[in-house]
Amino acid sequence: MLRKQLRPAVMLTLLLCVITGLVYPGIVTGLARALFPRQADGSLITSADGAVIGSALIGQPFAKPEYFHPRPSAAGNGYDDTLSGGTNLGPTSAKLADTLIAQAVDSAIKNDGARKGSVPSDLATSSASGLDPHISPANAFLQVARVARARHADSSAVRAIVQKHLEDRQFGFFGEPRVNVLLLNLDLDHTLPVHPAP
Repeated sequence: MLRKQLRPAVMLTLLLCVITGLVYPGIVTGLARALFPRQADGSLITSADGAVIGSALIGQPFAKPEYFHPRPSAAGNGYDDTLSGGTNLGPTSAKLADTLIAQAVDSAIKNDGARKGSVPSDLATSSASGLDPHISPANAFLQVARVARARHADSSAVRAIVQKHLEDRQFGFFGEPRVNVLLLNLDLDHTLPVHPAP
């Protein structure tokens, strides 16, 4: 009796493992590679010599004044994709409000000339994944003066590069307008390379 029930259960389990673990993922991966090869490979950005610089989908740390800075990372220093996840600190957390956000706001006031009460929220808080490669247009435009000073460039030229990298809502209604920090900083290095002070 038990043997009659056990054999079909084991066979069905093995069949479902093959279908859901091998066949289905194989078909989806094959279709993705055929239809969207760049996205299927992780939207990697490469240099002229073919070296991988990063992914357009994962933030990278930029701390030098001549670069636009990304959102704070909840995934530790370096935007480690194996540590993806938001912080457990909620809006009523004293540690979040008194230390992390306060430090970010003070830094924005000191380095970017922001005014208290008008600091973009994404400048002081991480995204839900902690890996977001984008910042808001308000955050990017706030950083223009600092980046222009550090590059000894005209702020209107830096502003024009930011304007060029503005991405609209996806499909016109998903999400918010945004700027990819890695793509923006790569364009800055190409268009307005850092020169020593005259």
